[in-house]
Amino acid sequence: MALGPGDHDVRKLQSTGGSTFTLSLPKPWVLHYQLEPRSSLKVDWRPSGALRITPLEQNLRLERYVGINLTQIPENSLHDHLMGAYISGADVIVISSPEDHPAPTRIIRRFLRSTRGFEIVEQNPSSTELRCLLNPGEMPLHASIKRMYLLVTSLVRDLQEVFSGGDIDYLSDHEERESEVDGLLYLVERQTRIVFESYQASSRLNVSRSQALEYANLARCLERMMDHVNTLTLFIIEHRNHIPVLGETPPIQHLPLWQESLKELMINIRTQDSHRIERARHQLKSLQTTLKDYETSIFDGDTMNRQLAAALSMSESVRRLCAYSRDFGEVLLNMKLASIIVETRETKQ
Repeated sequence: MALGPGDHDVRKLQSTGGSTFTLSLPKPWVLHYQLEPRSSLKVDWRPSGALRITPLEQNLRLERYVGINLTQIPENSLHDHLMGAYISGADVIVISSPEDHPAPTRIIRRFLRSTRGFEIVEQNPSSTELRCLLNPGEMPLHASIKRMYLLVTSLVRDLQEVFSGGDIDYLSDHEERESEVDGLLYLVERQTRIVFESYQASSRLNVSRSQALEYANLARCLERMMDHVNTLTLFIIEHRNHIPVLGETPPIQHLPLWQESLKELMINIRTQDSHRIERARHQLKSLQTTLKDYETSIFDGDTMNRQLAAALSMSESVRRLCAYSRDFGEVLLNMKLASIIVETRETKQ
């Protein structure tokens, strides 16, 4: 007999008439939702073939809680654990610490700047309670993707403006724009986790689980684009005296073509015209080939240029290996935080 969430059993259909069948419901489930005879239930026939039964008057939501004890985690890992709890869908995060070593306020402020919706609701020398005040359905996934796209392309436009003779100060807020893209990625990943665990969140966001997963993939792509655009921005700021020369190189000259292709792909998130998508992809592939030929041509120069190009190529490869390996570790940490989330108090939606 199914006694609680995660349990299952097998029940047989009963025939009560010529065209009517009934199925008994687990009593613990009926009592948990305070149902009575003649209570209304919503029955959804899912694409998978499964039936989902939900109390029609259901207005309770389990609050997801994570406790982090500073004495039980590695030193200087609080921010990583906070981000893991956030992405895993925690509603409440309580940080516990010895009274003589309170939680570092600087790390908590950094976490609040990096995320959306969390605020400090209670704080004392031995504990700090953070609570998310943002409903998952208040920020549609497509709105987050669009905002990320605008941030990436606006920084590229400012780069082009600088190459055309504009003031270098156009790029002064590049770090803030990159941080906002990071924060939106974290929000999309958090919402995706919640959608996979709650059909109510899926309904509020008006996406299926598979759609949410694809939105998360899009967000990661845009975040990685922003990383590269920000790296390019830092390079330009550092070599501002050589802007006219740098602006004549193929990588910079091809930025408008990249923007055109990405814009076409963004439009087709909704229209989903396969012909337009393929044209944009082929255009990007052609651009990749052109840039690859340019990079190869660097090796055809004198010995110093070949050594410089080889060193840059190897350095980038190792740096990306390190970055992607860090991402791998971040996923593992998120999985760990998700495994220790417990559902506690019930609150009205």
